[in-house]
Amino acid sequence: MEPNMTGVPTDVPMNSPISRRRAMGVAAGLLGAATLPGLARARRASPLFEISLAEWSFHRMLRAEQLTNLDFPRFARKEFGIGGVEYVNSFFKDKARDKAYLTDLKRVCDDHEVVSVLIMCDGEGALGDPDDTKRSQAVENHRRWIEAAKFLGCHSIRVNAQSEGARAEQARLAADGLRRLCEIGAEHEINVIVENHGGLSSDGSWLAGVMKLVDHPRCGTLPDFGNFCLDWSRSSEPEAWYDRYKGVEELMPFAKGVSAKSHAFDEHGDETGTDYRRMLKIVVKSGYKGYIGVEYEGEKHSEVEGTRLTQELLERVRAEMQGGA
Repeated sequence: MEPNMTGVPTDVPMNSPISRRRAMGVAAGLLGAATLPGLARARRASPLFEISLAEWSFHRMLRAEQLTNLDFPRFARKEFGIGGVEYVNSFFKDKARDKAYLTDLKRVCDDHEVVSVLIMCDGEGALGDPDDTKRSQAVENHRRWIEAAKFLGCHSIRVNAQSEGARAEQARLAADGLRRLCEIGAEHEINVIVENHGGLSSDGSWLAGVMKLVDHPRCGTLPDFGNFCLDWSRSSEPEAWYDRYKGVEELMPFAKGVSAKSHAFDEHGDETGTDYRRMLKIVVKSGYKGYIGVEYEGEKHSEVEGTRLTQELLERVRAEMQGGA
């Protein structure tokens, strides 16, 4: 009995249950044999995380008008080959509801195959203000940035959890403002994410507690590797700093973004204040698969050079981790 191309002996009728089962089994095996190596290759090729570029890395160039917000996506792609950008609202403060401007910005992104990831929002009031009227106004002030983020295709706006008073009261007030803002965000499918940005927000356990109080699927965190100073007026004192590795570990369960802050590098290209290998292991172990934003804030290197060093460090450590996976 010679088998045909299905693997079924030729003397077995093809319409019999036996032939049908064997044919199906052989076909499934052939499909699996063809598909599994492809899947394995796809898994190997898939990066542990994507790299985006935070606009704040060039705040001096932007303020000196050597770079504009409108040109930022092109600059990210042409200068660094990065295809994801994180805006800062202060560099297009009066354009949040300017549809012509936002359309132009979106066109620049499309022309250079760049994704708008998020908008970092500052100067719109304290979402945890003890005064309910001011807190409500702060929530309303952020609405336009949620709308702009939706138009540009971002997934989030980054906000601050600023408040006053005792620890527990600040948590309650910040959670109230964030919850209200998340309800607006939900209408537009935009997340509201909080960065550790000084004060109690740089206390990982406090901010994680706020996330639990908010208890909204649109609320999350943006762990920043370097912003764990509890009191910037005492930044030179070790006691004023929260443990950055502990803080990131506490915030990663709620993370919808990550900021790779950098200031200075040694002769090996490693950041001198943060062990990127240790930090990225925490990030990857959490299961996070999104963008990690390059945010250079140092003075030793130019903004372009410092940004490039940060990008290269992220790429190098990612390759090391990927190779050992």
